[in-house]
Amino acid sequence: MMSIRSTSALRGAGRKRGRMTGPKDKSFAIPKLLVWEAWRQVKANKGAPGVDGQDLDAFEADLEGNLYKVWNRMSSGTWFAAPVRAVEIPKPHGGGTRMLGVPTIADRVAQTTVAMFLEPLVEPRFHQDSYGYRPGRSPHDALAVCRQRCWKYDWAIDLDVQKFFDEVPWDLIVRAVEAVTDCRWVLLYVKRWLHAPLQHPDGTLEQRSRGTPQGSAISPCLANLFLHYAFDSWMAREIPGCPFERFADDVIVHCKSRAQAEAVLARIAERMNEVGLRLHPDKTRIVYCKEKAPG
Repeated sequence: MMSIRSTSALRGAGRKRGRMTGPKDKSFAIPKLLVWEAWRQVKANKGAPGVDGQDLDAFEADLEGNLYKVWNRMSSGTWFAAPVRAVEIPKPHGGGTRMLGVPTIADRVAQTTVAMFLEPLVEPRFHQDSYGYRPGRSPHDALAVCRQRCWKYDWAIDLDVQKFFDEVPWDLIVRAVEAVTDCRWVLLYVKRWLHAPLQHPDGTLEQRSRGTPQGSAISPCLANLFLHYAFDSWMAREIPGCPFERFADDVIVHCKSRAQAEAVLARIAERMNEVGLRLHPDKTRIVYCKEKAPG
């Protein structure tokens, strides 16, 4: 019922503007219903306004018109990303601050449209021990599996990828997306969002050359896709005897001995360097699992 009304409303919004066009007149065939479903998800996730100051209520005040504008511009290839509002938040346990990038509501709808298009393509490919930002999975699931494996493996590597969301290389993100789809509009808009500058509280714009800001609606999907190829698939292929749990850029790898853990850590550090990343020298550590199975 909601879907039928939503699609009809988009058609009506186009007619009001006197320029509703059919799919053959558009550069890209993007389903209107996908844009509506993306809005519903953006609204459910809530969140603060972007650089234009428009909040969810203001966007919803002219919902049909705003969603038509998103669909129309995305379909015609003329959607360009607004700057991303930079917001510093404190890290837990007094660990300094983390920079979030808050897109505009309209950009969040557009990004979520792409993320929802990609989800059925990437989910079947993802490793069973990837838990972050995936439907039906949570940190508690990762923790439960980790505890079970600590009964079987005496040693674990606690991996911390240093500034992952700030330093992940753009060219490798795009290659990861290209590995799952050749859809031109998806690739076009992923590239544009990657290049969107950060706007700081004083109004200055920071042009970036790498990274995908936390807070962006598309970043979790891009991060998972990148790390699937950069880490998950590589581990399964190169070091199959050491299971792991990964939640976004936080990873625990299980090993039989201290010597094996040291050797595996060295190989992972080399792999991270190959894909343009670094392990945090102070936060990455090898730990002994004292907990054992009862009996």
